[in-house]
Amino acid sequence: MLLKDKVVVVSGIGPGLGRSIAIRSAAQGADVVLAARTASRLDEVAAQVRALGRRALSVPTDVTDPAAAEHLMRAALGEFGRADALVHNALAMPPIKDLLTVDLDAITTAFQVNVLAALTMTRLFVPALKETSGSVTMINSMVVRFSQRTMGPYKATKAALLAVAQSLATELGPDGVRVNSVAPGHIWGDSLQWYFGYLAKKRGVDPREVYEETAANTDLRRLPLPDEIADAVVFLSSPMARAITGQCIDVNCGEYHH
Repeated sequence: MLLKDKVVVVSGIGPGLGRSIAIRSAAQGADVVLAARTASRLDEVAAQVRALGRRALSVPTDVTDPAAAEHLMRAALGEFGRADALVHNALAMPPIKDLLTVDLDAITTAFQVNVLAALTMTRLFVPALKETSGSVTMINSMVVRFSQRTMGPYKATKAALLAVAQSLATELGPDGVRVNSVAPGHIWGDSLQWYFGYLAKKRGVDPREVYEETAANTDLRRLPLPDEIADAVVFLSSPMARAITGQCIDVNCGEYHH
């Protein structure tokens, strides 16, 4: 029970990683505050948290709206009276295009969700996190570990998010608040399974072939599951990581080394 009686706030709740972070946190003893724009997703995950014997608070939130973000903070503290861990999982994917040709408005939207919203949420929760010597974990991506055509817009947002996390670790360290990042590789969840099926259909091959080709680039010859990414987040949110801050843990089955 790494998070026994802790309160974990998770943004970007959905059917994939956000859900896994919430459920794995609850399984380790945490009460969970769930934030996303889609209320139906929140209700489903909240029911799963409660089935594990923990409390859940659902707060429909557009994290790019400062008033909505402040409402989330006040609702969380009003319900539980504390916050021990904040997890930024909200994501807006910019177009997969070259930086020289991509629509700049689309990049601006991605920066607002991926970077500025994470900073805004952290600033709002800092007073509560100082009281609990809490932590912040920002979900990054292995895209920061390589350079590839058409991935520039996405890498730009995630590289900025990594810089924000590292700088916040320096700023908040004297107050006992830790800030870290988790960088997943390919996550073998519903979205990637659908995409591999789409690629397989285009090529006229079995989806397993696409999976094996991708997994061959990893040391473990497989792709990480959502729960395996979430377990890294749980660890960083727990007292087991009490001396870890300013770090980025890569969870990619050895596809890239850092």
